[in-house]
Parts: sequence; C-alpha cells; structure tokens
Amino acid sequence: MKKEKKVLFILKKRQSSHSNHNTISSGLLNSASFVSDMLNKNGIESHLVEVIDNNCIDREVTKYKPTHVVIEALWVVPSKFEVLTKLHPNVEWIIRLHSDISFLSNEGIAVEWIYEYLKYPNVKVSANDLETNQNFEMLTNKEFVYLPNYYPVGFFNKNKTKDSCKKTINIGCFGAVRPLKNQLIQAVAAIDYADTYGKKLKFHINVKRVEGKGEPVLKNLRELFKNNPKHELVEYDWLTHDEFIDVIQSMDLGMQVSFTETFNIVTADFVNNNIPVVVSKEIPWVNPLFFANPSKVKSIVKKMRWAILLSNFKILNKLGLWWNSLQSEKIWTKYFG
Repeated sequence: MKKEKKVLFILKKRQSSHSNHNTISSGLLNSASFVSDMLNKNGIESHLVEVIDNNCIDREVTKYKPTHVVIEALWVVPSKFEVLTKLHPNVEWIIRLHSDISFLSNEGIAVEWIYEYLKYPNVKVSANDLETNQNFEMLTNKEFVYLPNYYPVGFFNKNKTKDSCKKTINIGCFGAVRPLKNQLIQAVAAIDYADTYGKKLKFHINVKRVEGKGEPVLKNLRELFKNNPKHELVEYDWLTHDEFIDVIQSMDLGMQVSFTETFNIVTADFVNNNIPVVVSKEIPWVNPLFFANPSKVKSIVKKMRWAILLSNFKILNKLGLWWNSLQSEKIWTKYFG
C-alpha cells in the first residue's frame, strides 16, 4: 500500500525584542503557514514547527514522522544532513529558497551550501521562483523542485473608507530594510507626489529588520525626512500578521518598487485588503498598469497617480494574486498528492 504523504515545514525561530511577542511573525512564517494550511485543506497532512537551531530538527522529525520535510530558507548547515539522512533514510528533504540569484549574491554561503546540499541522498533544493529553479538546474545538472508561494485570497474582505480629499496621505513601504528593497527612492517619489498634490506624507516602514547592509538605507531615510519636516517617517517594530493587516488597512497606497523579488507577501497583503499598490515588474502577478521603473522617481510618481486615480481597477491585482495562488495550489498538491 502506498504510504500517505505527511509534510513537515521547519523554520528557524526569529527572536523578537517586542515585549508582547516571543518570536517575530516573519513573512517566511506567514508564507509557510499559508501553504501548510492549504495542503491540509486538500487532504495532505501537514504541520509547521519553528526551532532554535539545527540540533532540534531530529527531535521534530522523530515526533511527527513525516515523509517530506521542507526546510524554509538557507539556515541548516549542509553537514547536518550527514546525520539526518542516516537517522531518517525514508524522508525526502527539501531546502526551499525564497530569493532569486540577485538577492542570493548578498548571502556569502548561498552558492556553496546549495552545491553541498545536493551531495546528500534524498536532499533536494527548491526555489519559489521558476527562473531561479531553471538557472540552478542548468548550473548543477540536478533536478530542482519548483514550489511557488501560495496566498489565501479573500474576495470579500472589507475595505476601510478613505477620504480622497484629506490633507494627509498614508503610504506603506514595509518589509526588511535592504538595499535591493529600494526604499529610499520610493520615499523620494512619495514626497514628490505629496508636494505636487499639497498633502502631508506619512511614509510607513519597518525598522526591526535591517539586513544586507541596510543600515545606510535607514540612515538616509531618516535624514530625508529630517530635512523635509512637512512630512513624517513612521517607524514600526516587527508586528504579528494580524497587527500588520490592521496597519495596512489604514494605508492609502502600498509601495514595493524593488530591484528583485520572487513573490512579495507584503504586496499580497495590500492587494488582499483592497489597497492600491505600485510595484516593479519583479512582482509579475500584479497588473502591469502599476509597474514602475525602480530607478526613476518620475516613473514611480506617475504610477502612484495611476494607482490612486484608478483605485477601482485594484480588482485586477486581486485577480492576478488569485490566479497565481490557484496555479501554486495545483503544483503543491500534484507534488505531494
């Protein structure tokens, strides 16, 4: 009799200094939770755990007895699989990447670890981006598993009423502060837009995670608003997903005009809550009407104007997100079903 599939997602726990939270509710955790819930709804048993480090993996696998273990992101030292594959010879291990090659170039261990993983039996590597998958297959001459992001779309989410004539515009540019996230030029474009239309700008960002040499980015953002005192930089610690959704629902516009992305769960949160967005072409499930050139202030300002004026067209973005998730659901359930 064919054994039923059991999928265990394992993430590394992120500690939080927030007084009310023991761990950070990261985009990675939310992303894996969405997939795990979706698999369970499709009759494929799935569970998610967070662990402190490599040494906790054996305990969780022994407890749950999965057929497949999905390790989310690059954090398990490859040599650990020398032990794990012997302790659990019937488990298929999948290391799932959430970054494309441009972003991985900033992680000094990325290429080394990917090649090392592929030396072990029953260990596969997966990218959530199809082109990244294909590129690594070409480089390694090994099969990679394409497992894209899934997001549970709610078509009947309530939309908070916004006053288009109000004097203040709230713009969210959330996520970890990193150079490739391109926050500074987006802030400049937001100030340009607010000045053009005689509004006070409140530019909302996260400051809990400053990564990949993002410290100069944050410093420059703070100096930008210090020298433009009419406008305000609003800084947040990392929030739980529910808290984050409450903040998003108070925004007039979401911005994620990044240099590189593979899915971008922040944009999905905006779109799912009926907030117009401006992004780069790196988030292909958003309608191209709202793609801006990440290097050009005027291009970003133009698309901000379009997104706000054509706010009724935001349904196009939700349809794109829904279609993307529908295809993702088919891929996951086919692989594990």
